[in-house]
Amino acid sequence: MWALWWVWMAGAVALGILEIFAPGFVFLGFALGAALTGLLLAVGLSPSLPWLLLIFAVVSLISWLGLRRAFGIRKGQVKIWDRDINED
Repeated sequence: MWALWWVWMAGAVALGILEIFAPGFVFLGFALGAALTGLLLAVGLSPSLPWLLLIFAVVSLISWLGLRRAFGIRKGQVKIWDRDINED
């Protein structure tokens, strides 16, 4: 089952949809990793399961770091609270 390209693509779509409901670019990195793994399987590369999981993990990490750098926390956007709403 793990060697089927459409399983990885379906997982990528599911993770992409999950990213819509829980934004933060967490699941999008995993979705990109699953999509690239599915694409590699679709073009004919057929490594064993440990190699597939390693490819998925490395690509997901690189994607997440790239997304974090591109869309992550911006410098100078720290909210400083001057007063508390409960102090009246």
